[in-house]
Amino acid sequence: MNGTLWFLLIGAIAGWLAGTIRRGYGFGLIGNIVVGVCGAFFGGFLFDLLGFTATGLLGSLLMATIGALVLLALISFVRRA
Repeated sequence: MNGTLWFLLIGAIAGWLAGTIRRGYGFGLIGNIVVGVCGAFFGGFLFDLLGFTATGLLGSLLMATIGALVLLALISFVRRA
């Protein structure tokens, strides 16, 4: 239970950071959690693919934020096409 709570908290913060960096605003609590959690999975995949590892709270937050930013960029690209 404690791990799930941390996962959701990191997802919410990462989604908020990505929304702030990418668009200038967040997506609300639920939207931030969804973007952050999906970004965490995507960031974990990208980091593993590139051979990087992220440890600790700050590393997890950085990985999730980068994943969320890449995810938002891909969504924006697909929407334009």
